[in-house]
Amino acid sequence: MFTPGKEKLSGISFGGFSFEPPASTTKPLSSNGLTTLTAAPTTSVQPAFGTTTLTRDDNSKVTNSSETREPKPQFTFLGGQLKLESPWRNMDWTEERRTSLMETITSYRPSCGEVPQARVLLLGPVSSGKSSFISSVQSVFNGRVTNRAMVGSFSSGFTKKSFNIRGKKGEDHTGLVLCDTMGMSEDGMTGLTLHDILLVVKGHVPEGHKFSPDQPVSASETVGYVKRPSLKDKVHCVAFVVDASKITTYPKGLSTTFKQLRKHISDLGVHQVALLSHVDQVCLQTAKDVTGVYESRTIQDVMGKAAALLGMSTSYIVPVKNYSSELDLDVNTDVLLLSAVDHILQYADLYFQDNAPQNKELKTVLEL
Repeated sequence: MFTPGKEKLSGISFGGFSFEPPASTTKPLSSNGLTTLTAAPTTSVQPAFGTTTLTRDDNSKVTNSSETREPKPQFTFLGGQLKLESPWRNMDWTEERRTSLMETITSYRPSCGEVPQARVLLLGPVSSGKSSFISSVQSVFNGRVTNRAMVGSFSSGFTKKSFNIRGKKGEDHTGLVLCDTMGMSEDGMTGLTLHDILLVVKGHVPEGHKFSPDQPVSASETVGYVKRPSLKDKVHCVAFVVDASKITTYPKGLSTTFKQLRKHISDLGVHQVALLSHVDQVCLQTAKDVTGVYESRTIQDVMGKAAALLGMSTSYIVPVKNYSSELDLDVNTDVLLLSAVDHILQYADLYFQDNAPQNKELKTVLEL
């Protein structure tokens, strides 16, 4: 037990931290022995986690043990970034995994016999990383970093272009085609419009068409307009691409655009996924070592924001790191990229399952 006038309160605890001021910063208030504490620049702040410490004049301590509890951290600080104790998704970062993914993608063929290749449309704002993703995937199969796609910022006049993904070292085409277009409109004035996007998905827009915001695609004005697209002309999966480093600065109206677009695309029976690009720009540790992408609390939080922006569950979203300034391939970066392609193909194949002849007949019967 202590007596006021012979004790001084040393361990003031609040918010999980306690201040232990040096003796030189105390000044007596009155003759009863009570003191006030004046914080100095060198005052240390240490985690207390609810522990209240009282110090007598003889420097002995009285601790309220009933308030003491041990912290149970779920993450650690690493280089100023939050690192989770366990990954929120499991990934096999090995050469064997890369080889396995490449074989899976190379051997993929749509389950619908009349369609030789799955057509995947990449959609996203300008500079979100669509073209860079295509180039990066091509680089993995080429065995060296190349930039064959149109990489850069375009606000108008971008041509629709499809890229066949070839097998390793220029082997025959895989069953995958990645379609690139100009960036989506963020302000309603520039970029790809909702009208044109839906016509691309439906298969009406010819290869090589040059988009222009002030000249929408139409059957009467667009040269080569496909009036009666077959199943192979249509888009079989849409992959939205959003920039992790800009996720909090995109215009508010973009979220509404995404959600409207997703509704219309869903009405066409086309499944959608999303790629979270530039994750290395929001997490320093991931930039140094991409294997930590699923251990990063920062990236996990950004993915949650991307899900809100797009109006979709995080289970549809995968992070990617595109090749940009690198000259050589990296096994771990390849695994992340190939895993994204495999993710896309799973949803593309759902389209063919939904549109298989027997399923279409069943759907017709149910609608009658």
